[in-house]
Amino acid sequence: MKSKLISVKTVVAIGIGSAIMFVLMRFVALPSGIPNTNFNLSPAIVAVFAAIFGPVAGLFIGFIGHTLTDLTWGSPWWSWIIADALFGFLIGIFWKLYKVDEGAFTLPKVLIFNIVQIFANAAAWIIVAPLLDILIYQEPSDKVFVQGAVAGALNAAVVLILGTILLVGYSRTRVKAGSLKQGEDY
Repeated sequence: MKSKLISVKTVVAIGIGSAIMFVLMRFVALPSGIPNTNFNLSPAIVAVFAAIFGPVAGLFIGFIGHTLTDLTWGSPWWSWIIADALFGFLIGIFWKLYKVDEGAFTLPKVLIFNIVQIFANAAAWIIVAPLLDILIYQEPSDKVFVQGAVAGALNAAVVLILGTILLVGYSRTRVKAGSLKQGEDY
């Protein structure tokens, strides 16, 4: 039997995650005070789905959700779309370490998740997005590095608070491996 490149479960997660990301970015964003940089809750959604479903889901949710949002505002801003996709991918690479789906998202796993998400935010928003802004759009470097730093800090805070709460809550709904044994009456 052939193995699937991507599971149906992951495809469904990509669709749902992208839709939630779009709604949050499009309708629940607040200005940050820095031009073209908003505070929104969508990074938590990308992080949660990436932590549960892995790097492919994180990559596509970040890419599709951000692209749809940009298309409704006018035209896609590819540097930030790529940064969101990279963010989701980087968090998803370590999804097996978090053990969210196994009901074992304990304090050490929470710490690992948040260390990873902070580094993923730094890579995406302090390095990749500004450099691509300069390369693709010839934006001034002082402007894009400030935007990237603000976006990265806001996103890291949102994921730290909301993302962690959502993952802890979800993990508590999962049955821990070995917690139920065959033949036991409850």
